[in-house]
Amino acid sequence: MRRRIVCAMTVATLFGLTGGCLSSPPTHFYTLSAEASAARNAAVGPTLRIALEPLTIPEIVNRPQFVVKSGPNTVSLIDDHRWAESLRREISRVLAENLSRILGTNEVWIYTQPRAGRVDYRLLVDVSRFETNRKQDISLDVLWTITRVLPSGEDQRTHGRSSVQRPIEGAGYQAIASAYSHALATVSQEMAAAIRSMREQAP
Repeated sequence: MRRRIVCAMTVATLFGLTGGCLSSPPTHFYTLSAEASAARNAAVGPTLRIALEPLTIPEIVNRPQFVVKSGPNTVSLIDDHRWAESLRREISRVLAENLSRILGTNEVWIYTQPRAGRVDYRLLVDVSRFETNRKQDISLDVLWTITRVLPSGEDQRTHGRSSVQRPIEGAGYQAIASAYSHALATVSQEMAAAIRSMREQAP
């Protein structure tokens, strides 16, 4: 945690006396976590190589502060409760870790990581909603496209949408981060199921 110091000028300062410094509340930082469990017999044949392309998120939440919906057309920025790193990076990391567990492969790259050789699947993700509703529940909508890269050079694609709403269990902003983490695990399960289906249908 970091503590910011705000120096306030008082009436005494105007008369040449020493001004006081007031400390603001500490800033708390949070991360998302991979919550998907490794499926029994998770491996789906030869090791899959999956590349998670740059994802998009709503600009309204593309900031360090927690964003809480406070009314039908209003949101609040919680300055003292922040994500530890870029939210786009956090979501990408968690999706990659979840898919690695579910599909039994260690070769899931996110776009910032170097990778060698060809990949089997490319995953394009658009997070269209990442919303906290008055600290009661969270809503997550994700549009995704999975492209299977065939040896012939042709591509096979499938599209999907995952919508998850979860209650916030517990108090505090840690509970919000936890709810988002579990929602992302559900999204990961649905994407992994689509990859399995594509693999089973492949000639």
